[in-house]
Amino acid sequence: MTSRGPAQRTVSPDVSVVIAVYNTMPYLTACLDSLVGQSIGHERMEIVAVDDGSTDGGGEELDRYAALHPGLLKVLHQANSGGPAHPTNRGTAEATGRYVLYLGADDWLGAEALERMVAAADRWESEVLIPKQVGENGRLVPQGIFDRTAPEVGFTDSALAWALADTKLFRRDLLQRHGLRRLEDLPVHSDQPFTLEALLHAKRVSVLADYDYYHLVLRQDGSNVTHRAGPLDRLRGVRAIQEVVQRRTRPGPERDAIRSRHFGWEVPQLLQADFLRLDHELQRQVCAGIAALLSDYASPALLARLPVADRLRLVLAQRGELAVLRGLIEYELANGSPAAIRWREREYAGYPLFGSRRRLRLPVEVFALADPGPPVGSLVVLRRRIMRRLPPKLRRALRHSLGRAVRRGLPARAGARAGER
Repeated sequence: MTSRGPAQRTVSPDVSVVIAVYNTMPYLTACLDSLVGQSIGHERMEIVAVDDGSTDGGGEELDRYAALHPGLLKVLHQANSGGPAHPTNRGTAEATGRYVLYLGADDWLGAEALERMVAAADRWESEVLIPKQVGENGRLVPQGIFDRTAPEVGFTDSALAWALADTKLFRRDLLQRHGLRRLEDLPVHSDQPFTLEALLHAKRVSVLADYDYYHLVLRQDGSNVTHRAGPLDRLRGVRAIQEVVQRRTRPGPERDAIRSRHFGWEVPQLLQADFLRLDHELQRQVCAGIAALLSDYASPALLARLPVADRLRLVLAQRGELAVLRGLIEYELANGSPAAIRWREREYAGYPLFGSRRRLRLPVEVFALADPGPPVGSLVVLRRRIMRRLPPKLRRALRHSLGRAVRRGLPARAGARAGER
């Protein structure tokens, strides 16, 4: 391992930008350009870049920028570790700033990003600050968390559960106090358990949505590490996240919000069209992994909140019904979502499987569509709900009394309508 360090500083910088680099040329050049041009100024920042055995000239590019900007870049070179966790941990250990920002080596920052983020975090005393992120080259970035700038957010009042990547500003003291590190045996999702731990420990989590701070790039060759990961690696990552949830939260809305994100998105995503292209043994292993996750972490109430398509896939995977699951995926690819059918005063998703549910021992609730009910807040609705819970005799008497009271208090025409109901 070799390193090329900056000149000795007399004062710690405000922010350290940590970059794990592995074969990201030519995107790395744009990333570094966005950093050396930051409005915060070189004296208030440092860049800690760890070259994880790049073979595309990325290591040499880091050294070139370090020579061009003395004192700004600390470049570390090491043999390839197999994933981003080890170089990111090493870069964090070398950081000296009050804050740490993790930046993908193929991503870039807006020119005022660091200055704005540090100022806001200092003003709000934030321990984690989430800057607005936008996608480049067609990359999709969930925007729910960025609907407004907020000095403080939580899992139950925002889309925080959908913002578990480490693309954030962390107070370095928070990471040190709790010994937070990435799990180096995870080739994918290693940032999510780390970030979740930080969010759950943080005294204040803030959101800045007033500027395009962080630009996430989709490489044209699709070589981003999250796109290369296999389904079993993804399942290992989800399990690591759920273990943090289990350890650091109590049963309740916060836990439900976090788990709903993973069982309502990451896990069902493994049972889409790509599942059909896996060999039979790998399909079996994926379903076994999903079954274990559901058994360990997913409550019936959580599954009941999922869309029918996701719920049905998960249940079939849990039961090891590979042929039926493949047929369901093929049916939806060909036909889309089925129309609703009504049975015994409830509405259900009208999959062909509905007629075979008894043979497959599938509870009818697996197909149940959410009952939207009447508009919330309607007095008529409230009256109907109360009435349904009363004994028939009392219900008839109360209706008679209410009808007379309404007719006495309303104009003749409105009273007539009340009586007709």
